[in-house]
Amino acid sequence: MSTAVYAGSFDPPTNGHLWMIQRGLELFERLIVAIGSNPSKSYTFSVEERLELLRASIPSAERLTIAHFDNRYLVHYAREQDAKFILRGIRGPGDYEYERVMRQVNSDLAPSITTTFLMPPRDMAEVSSSMVMGLVGPSGWEDQVRRYVPAPVFEALEKRVK
Repeated sequence: MSTAVYAGSFDPPTNGHLWMIQRGLELFERLIVAIGSNPSKSYTFSVEERLELLRASIPSAERLTIAHFDNRYLVHYAREQDAKFILRGIRGPGDYEYERVMRQVNSDLAPSITTTFLMPPRDMAEVSSSMVMGLVGPSGWEDQVRRYVPAPVFEALEKRVK
């Protein structure tokens, strides 16, 4: 296999993201983890903070690149990186239709790039970054959030609340 791009907002990175990265490294010769940003969205963590949290959460691997890109142009970014695959995660059955449409759009824009889907284990897949952020703050949030995010992310969230 060759190069794949796995992209997301990673706001913040979750254990499901880490699972996807690990599987990506098992399946592809090179994996580019692309932290997206979109001027029309607001983010809890800055691009720099998300890059730092992701780097602190995953073991280094010479076949892994972590980069920032404008997520409105994922297919173009993947083409620029000479990627043959776009790796996408599915959280549940409700994602299938959206992902089917995304695969078709990607195929129309770049026929040489295959969109590939993986579903992390259920306890990881069902928890998105925004869901994690929704848990932070109310009394007793720590035990629940600790299950869903890597230690460096938990520490950053804990500092924000204090």
